[in-house]
Amino acid sequence: MNKKPNLPFWGLWNLSFGFFGVQIAYALQSANISRIFATLGADPHSLSYFWILPPLMGILVQPIVGTLSDRTWTRLGRRIPYLFIGATVAVLVMCLLPNAGSLGLTFSAAMIFGLLMLMLLDTSINMAMQPFKMLVGDMVNESQKAKAYSIQSFLCNAGSVVGFVFPFFFAWIGIQNVAEKGVVPDSVIWSFYIGAAILILCVIYTTLKVKEWNPKEYEEYNGVKEVKEVKGVKEGANWFTLLKNAPATFWKVGLVQFFCWAAFLYMWTYTTGTIAETVWTTTDVASASYQAAGDWTGILFAVQAMGSVVWAMILPQFKNTKLAYAVSLLLGGIGFALVPFVNDQHLLFLPFILIGCAWAAMLAMPFTFVTNALQGYGHMGAYLGLFNGTICIPQIAAALAGGSILSLIGSHQSSMMLVAGVLLVIGAVCVTAIRKER
Repeated sequence: MNKKPNLPFWGLWNLSFGFFGVQIAYALQSANISRIFATLGADPHSLSYFWILPPLMGILVQPIVGTLSDRTWTRLGRRIPYLFIGATVAVLVMCLLPNAGSLGLTFSAAMIFGLLMLMLLDTSINMAMQPFKMLVGDMVNESQKAKAYSIQSFLCNAGSVVGFVFPFFFAWIGIQNVAEKGVVPDSVIWSFYIGAAILILCVIYTTLKVKEWNPKEYEEYNGVKEVKEVKGVKEGANWFTLLKNAPATFWKVGLVQFFCWAAFLYMWTYTTGTIAETVWTTTDVASASYQAAGDWTGILFAVQAMGSVVWAMILPQFKNTKLAYAVSLLLGGIGFALVPFVNDQHLLFLPFILIGCAWAAMLAMPFTFVTNALQGYGHMGAYLGLFNGTICIPQIAAALAGGSILSLIGSHQSSMMLVAGVLLVIGAVCVTAIRKER
């Protein structure tokens, strides 16, 4: 196997630039799904159930995209065709989802339409997102991989900031931020429209700038020769065989992921309701105060993303990557624990900056550990698709349990932030089980 060549900075940048647009779409979904369905009339105890669809689509779509793209060779490459198709579908759905309450449908029909659009949106976002992780795994050598994923983390967070701020920005420039009962405000609708336009432009840029290796070059640089078995994994092996032969790092990082992603699922689900209760002192989803809390949720998520960008630049200064990972998660746990006790909307910046530290580590470190451990295994796309299960399964579990946990702790959405904090601390403890391997 020949060593992969070093890529210039802009080569690494171009591999991930489209992620900026994809993350705008993901941020709009993350910050506004609970707000949209609450506005349509969903009960707070049912909100977490709407969050089952996104990770469920992820766990179904990403392994399929990974496996198929491992076997795909076109003039555009092996990963980019899936990126382009996914982004195109996402653009169409982003123009439909926020209009679920504006089509004259009954409550039940609007809910069903919204759920269908949410399912299609997350399917397409997952289809567009996975190729970026695989492109880095395919084309970046081990010495540059941490840098490449850091660039991807930066673009991810920059896209998040833009997507999170959009509703607040459009309300600030005068676009209507309240609407009749059951209808999503125009500020949210236009956020999705503009986000869709940016998404397709970014993906077109990546498609034009990135030239994937042909099959011969890929085999030469990734150590996958024309043999029938690679590290005990036969060519054409099914997912169960791949999981059976996965390196130990795959599973140990996955354990950490379980607690981290469950925590963030509760943040996305309950932040709007939390700050509506603790800062705006309202639970009326049709009120201007609740919609203002929804806008401010986007600002807080943007602050979290900016904190993540800064922390991502600090992380490489740690000589011990496991220590950096654990410290980041502990800081995030402290941030979550502070949220219910802060009643000033601006003071909330501090806990969300701490939460951003955990987010920075979650975006970069798991894939660095796992892709390094997978070198020489082959099936990189399939493995990364399967590894996405460590992101999706905890979200599904957390979404299923969310309503029951909320009832157990007194039906105060703010208490779910304490639950999230405990989960991140457990994740930090689990980091100690990871062993670096090649």
